[in-house]
Amino acid sequence: MTIYLGPAGLPTSSKGSSTADGVKYVSEIGLNAMEIEFVRFIYLNEKSAEEVKKVAKESNIRLSIHAPYFINLCSKDKKVIEASKERIIKSVFIGEVAGADAVAVHAAYYTGLTPEQAYEKLKENTMDILDKLKSKGVTKTKIGIETTGRKTQFGTLDEIVELCRDVKSKQLVPYIDWAHIFVRGNGKISYGEVFDKIAALKLDHINSHFEGVDKNKKGEFVDVHVPIDSSPPFEPLAREILKRKVDITIISESPILEMDSLKMKQIFEKLGYRFHG
Repeated sequence: MTIYLGPAGLPTSSKGSSTADGVKYVSEIGLNAMEIEFVRFIYLNEKSAEEVKKVAKESNIRLSIHAPYFINLCSKDKKVIEASKERIIKSVFIGEVAGADAVAVHAAYYTGLTPEQAYEKLKENTMDILDKLKSKGVTKTKIGIETTGRKTQFGTLDEIVELCRDVKSKQLVPYIDWAHIFVRGNGKISYGEVFDKIAALKLDHINSHFEGVDKNKKGEFVDVHVPIDSSPPFEPLAREILKRKVDITIISESPILEMDSLKMKQIFEKLGYRFHG
């Protein structure tokens, strides 16, 4: 069992501004993972991705990537679908050059389709993406379909597990956002149940996000990120991971990034886990 913790993007206190600088700094403060944020655009080319891979290897940092937000594989507009495919393919290609394990993808909105129709459309487009990646020789970095927090989006845990089972590709995995599952559960989450559902996929490693979420004026939990506190609670997740001896990466998407990653580290250490390096 190995646990990897780190921020989504450059640490807020990083002195340098490049991705490689961020990777070095993450290691210096005692963390061991970092997610590269392509959420606005894909800002690494092959050369800079190779440099990031070298630095990550030297620093013992496990990398992942977040694909651009401008993706909808269930759009009514074919041009949007093709552009979405290209963004995913490019993110995974650069991820493979950088040595990233997986790319988190917000895959689709239901866009007027029933969940069943959206599922079939997304499955078809995902299989096309995997075929294109294979033809390019890109086979190591995985597509991680992220659990989503808004009911307009494709991405319940059940939908994603079913998609991964249907597609039957080791290059397609769930990317678990614990707070999104909490929001979709109306402020409730059973960590054990999530692990039980994922177990069917026999994953070697689980990639995930963690953050706190806020309430709206009606008192409902919504997908608005805040520092981690008790919504959802982190310590029960840490206990479940240690009980099950899960290999996992937990990326902090809290507004205070590495500070909350270090808070998670302290909780794991309090529970008896020892980080190496």
